[in-house]
Amino acid sequence: MYDVTKIRADFPILSREVNGKPLTYLDNGASAQKPQVVIDAITKAYAEEYANVHRGLHYLSNLATEKYEGVRGIIARFLGVSDEDEIVLNSGTTEGINMVAYGWAMPRMQAGDEIILSVMEHHANIVPWHFLRERQGVVIKWVDTDASGNLDPQKVLDAITPKTKLIAVTQCSNVLGTVVDVKAICDGARAKGVPVLVDGSQGAVHMPVNVEDIGCDFYAITGHKLYGPSGSGAIYVKKERMAEMRPFLGGGDMIKEVSKEAVIYNDPPMKFEAGTPGIVQTIGLGVALNYMMDVGMEAIAAHEADLASYASERLSGLNWLHLQGRAAGKAAIFSFTMAGAAHAHDISTILDKKGVAVRAGHHCAGPLMEHLGVSATCRASFAMYNTREEVDTLVDALELANDLFG
Repeated sequence: MYDVTKIRADFPILSREVNGKPLTYLDNGASAQKPQVVIDAITKAYAEEYANVHRGLHYLSNLATEKYEGVRGIIARFLGVSDEDEIVLNSGTTEGINMVAYGWAMPRMQAGDEIILSVMEHHANIVPWHFLRERQGVVIKWVDTDASGNLDPQKVLDAITPKTKLIAVTQCSNVLGTVVDVKAICDGARAKGVPVLVDGSQGAVHMPVNVEDIGCDFYAITGHKLYGPSGSGAIYVKKERMAEMRPFLGGGDMIKEVSKEAVIYNDPPMKFEAGTPGIVQTIGLGVALNYMMDVGMEAIAAHEADLASYASERLSGLNWLHLQGRAAGKAAIFSFTMAGAAHAHDISTILDKKGVAVRAGHHCAGPLMEHLGVSATCRASFAMYNTREEVDTLVDALELANDLFG
């Protein structure tokens, strides 16, 4: 049995009130709340176990190094990776994708070479490729969704030409909740010799992931969406691609030797981990992932699927609410606008007065907003600790907003 009441008790912030109302936190797509075990681990790491990693021979440095490096194996297990040396630790998806752009794509892409993106991509999986467009003349090719927000893998594969050097695609839209069949894309792309980068920032939160089964070359995750600290994350890089990459940042433990005349780089993955890392943040991420795996990713997915079904039913019953994206099997992420002149920011403000936290704006997805024909939406994004009762609270708050703006 999935005991959501017990899970909620593990997250201290969920017991607080906002504007005199019990907090209904539905901004998980932006950042999830943290369980007490993560908070405790962070406190202990700073209060009792802190030292820099890799560089000392004393007790605290060895302890911090052991805990920090141990997270690499936790992430590998979480992502279904058999070799933990294919995990590069970093500050999150943005850094991971930029590492691929600078370290792998830039040295091997010339003017006219192509990168295929879906119109659903987050800016973190758009802007680094615009850098290559601006600086090297790389061409970005866009693949649209259909009217329901589905992304057809075959349309992605049909966009491949002899000039295509990379496909970069989200596994789950942070705006529409659309779950993309990234395995089908990877299978088809591999047959054509095209590597695939998967943005797993949302996908890894809402469903079990096995990157070796998916068959991608790169898979990026962000810790603060996975109930861990901000400033933590990782990217899986297939060994074959690691061998092709140059370092993105220089300094610290990414070297073996430095002289006036030359530098000898460290072995991967440390070759791609420059400077003092987010030690405590990474330790906290490891605890968060263990927490999720203890609950069970299949169980989390089933609970969120129930929430998605119930929320879809309730929200669809509001004939003045315009839902964006109705893809089958979507994650529990709902973006919407209201009939009339009410702006997303105004709707969000009214919901906040009822203790309901949602996101309002373009959600770092400008091309998708343009595709949808809107400037902004409100977004309610659910997590492992949300309940059907909170769906009802959201609907009640929306009805109040409609009474005010309708």
